[in-house]
Amino acid sequence: MALNLAQSAAAAACFATAGDARRAASVVAMPSSSSSATTSLRMKRQAACEPVACRAVARHVAAAAASSRRNGVPVFVMMPLDTVSKCGSALNRRKAVAASLAALKSAGVEGIMVDVWWGIVESEGPGRYNFDGYVELMEMARKTGLKVQAVMSFHQCGGNVGDSVNIPLPRWVVEEMEKDNDLAYTDQWGRRNFEYISLGCDAMPVFKGRTPVECYTDFMRAFRDHFASFLGDTIVEIQVGMGPAGELRYPSYPESNGTWRFPGIGAFQCNDRYMRSSLKAAAEARGKPEWGHGGPTDAGGYNNWPEDTVFFRGDCGGWSTEYGEFFLSWYSQMLLEHGERVLSGATSVFGAGAGAKISVKVAGIHWHYGTRSHAPELTAGYYNTRHRDGYLPIARMLARHGAVLNFTCVEMRDHEQPQEAQCMPEALVRQVAAAARAAGVGLAGENALPRYDGTAHDQVVAAAADRAAEEDRMVAFTYLRMGPDLFHPDNWRRFVAFVRRMSESGSPREVAESAAHGVAQATGSLVHEAAVALRS
Repeated sequence: MALNLAQSAAAAACFATAGDARRAASVVAMPSSSSSATTSLRMKRQAACEPVACRAVARHVAAAAASSRRNGVPVFVMMPLDTVSKCGSALNRRKAVAASLAALKSAGVEGIMVDVWWGIVESEGPGRYNFDGYVELMEMARKTGLKVQAVMSFHQCGGNVGDSVNIPLPRWVVEEMEKDNDLAYTDQWGRRNFEYISLGCDAMPVFKGRTPVECYTDFMRAFRDHFASFLGDTIVEIQVGMGPAGELRYPSYPESNGTWRFPGIGAFQCNDRYMRSSLKAAAEARGKPEWGHGGPTDAGGYNNWPEDTVFFRGDCGGWSTEYGEFFLSWYSQMLLEHGERVLSGATSVFGAGAGAKISVKVAGIHWHYGTRSHAPELTAGYYNTRHRDGYLPIARMLARHGAVLNFTCVEMRDHEQPQEAQCMPEALVRQVAAAARAAGVGLAGENALPRYDGTAHDQVVAAAADRAAEEDRMVAFTYLRMGPDLFHPDNWRRFVAFVRRMSESGSPREVAESAAHGVAQATGSLVHEAAVALRS
């Protein structure tokens, strides 16, 4: 006979965090040969003592956790992409969500991250918001004692790495984009991308009298008003979507329909009429009107490598010429200005008094990082080359708005990647961390791909938490992603140890793994229930 969710979570939280695996196991494991009457009596006695004993232990554990986290990095876990139903009114797999949240709390996780999809919440029409499913989730998180990172997801779900479901932009937005295809990002071959509205029309009232940025700001204001009682208490962070996959970048490497494959360099996205109009004006202001007819035509295709092209080749490619400097400066500046506009809206909504910090996600484009041109970063809008730091301007822009820089690929090691593609994720993470430190902004991290092995965990701990100076540690880490695989017994045990090592900086690996073994035993039935429910 297993304990219910609340009892299992309470027992695990009381004892696992304190590291007393033996006591946790004795509370959660029920004797196999006891009568139902004896069992019932024991449970009643246990419930009766909980208000005094368990609360006292819980207070001690909470104080210890708070003290340790001053020196460590809190861990959040991403929820499934389809946590809320497409109608927006309910949770999908509610039983699985309840079991999963209880399990995460038992592991010492700080909180969860959830996408608040524009395509779900405002699907019925402009200004018609339905947050009901998200309200239910926030209430469950609060009851469980977990914090929430809420992502304002203004992009389409589907077509990128890890996208397992399809959630388009709001229907009325898609209708306008179908009427005017230039509202979509466009490459040099005329291929349109509907993942996110082109930043070229940020200031154009193209959506029934509203600009895209006004739509984003109105959405965030509606979210703030609906969740005012949760902000600062349960909802501690607002991550503001800035582009495809929620990242501040252009959709330069779309996987949908096989357009792009790793490690292709991608393609510039500047051929809708709004982007071309801006480029034309910039070229004329430079006194080079001939540069304003579109992006470089010798930059290859999505799946080329730098040396396959004229523009990205070596030191003498077009990227290093006067024209290349002009185009790449304009292209990257457009992205920075988009960030400024959307963040201005976000800070006007979630400014002083809201109680939640703001963050922005930057993509970890690590392939061909070892080349001179850094072609995949350039097509994504990051003007980062061997001779130029493309991340410091982004960090400084975030600093002006008091936003945290959230960066991916923290779990990756250089030698795990295809060496012929000159992948250097470790060097990239170090560069971005240095930019954040120089700009005075907090750095948060994520893993780019699902990883449950100790090697990946070691890499994250080394990059995020094992730092002598507190200012060099990440402010938070978000683990991708909650699902049945996470709750596999071996994966779960390793994950619990990882959380302890992150939140208690300097905690020896052996100590963390020993404690994790006890937690894994104590929460076995709860974790099994979560895994089964998530598969259903």
